[in-house]
Amino acid sequence: AGGHTTEILRLLSCLSESYSPRCYILADSDKMSEAKIRSFEQKRAEKFSNSQFTLDRIPRSREVRQSWTSSVLTTAYSILYSLPLTYKLKPDLILCNGPGTCVPVCISALLLGLLGMKRAIIVYVESICRVETLSLSGKILYYFSDYFIVQWPALKEKYPKSVYLGRIV
Repeated sequence: AGGHTTEILRLLSCLSESYSPRCYILADSDKMSEAKIRSFEQKRAEKFSNSQFTLDRIPRSREVRQSWTSSVLTTAYSILYSLPLTYKLKPDLILCNGPGTCVPVCISALLLGLLGMKRAIIVYVESICRVETLSLSGKILYYFSDYFIVQWPALKEKYPKSVYLGRIV
């Protein structure tokens, strides 16, 4: 809610109109991001007349300061909730940048790919504020994403699979 949304919208502002429709997936407890997304999309519609987007919500996999033990259960619940949504959307590309909400969506997309239903390309962009260590989402998705982008050279050195492009947000 807030920082990650701002970063992802900066990335999306660089994408061509061929990336449409865009499907945003938010945590059900995220109250700030929807207004930011709607404002961004309203401006985008002025530039691209056929701009389309949807908003969907899933249960948050982990709340701030939630215990690790209970977060396993809430993440499993969020994955189960994400499966039908991911099946319905059948994304070609998942572009995500860090909030815990992206992990269940990416895992459900991976499961659909393993079942031969739809293979999505997963691009994970680590937050600009992660200078020396990965976020928890990054630590998980490092192993499952097709492209893992970091914004600091120190992270590229520690995580050789990553792609360092400099500051992109």
